Amino acid sequence: MPGPAETNMHTKRIVRAALGVAVAVGLFGAGVLAGKNAFNQPGTIIHVVSVKWKADSTPEQQQAAIDGVKTMAAEIPGIKNIWIKSTRVQPPDYNAAFAIEFESRAAADAYADHAAHKAWSKVYQPIHEESRSLQITN
Repeated sequence: MPGPAETNMHTKRIVRAALGVAVAVGLFGAGVLAGKNAFNQPGTIIHVVSVKWKADSTPEQQQAAIDGVKTMAAEIPGIKNIWIKSTRVQPPDYNAAFAIEFESRAAADAYADHAAHKAWSKVYQPIHEESRSLQITN
């Protein structure tokens, strides 16, 4: 039979091994949690527009229309964010896209009748052949 000193040593080894396993499991679990995607589902409204410019529109006119989105955002209450630099546009024959984030449904609804939107439309309407838009929320 082992003596008290040997039993104590054996117990210490078991405790150290158990602690090592617990630490390894904890680190693995933390790594899994850290690797998960974090995302939100805000209640804002995203208004996305893809545009096909008229063939006779100039790059300057097109840029003025896109820059006009910034002007509207500064003047229309309830606009939280805008995106104006297209990285990919669908359908393939469309040339540009932009997005506007509204803080609420009421802000999105008021946008169309706002004077800044009407002023922007005077620049945009004559040079776009087609556009497709959608609104998304959670």
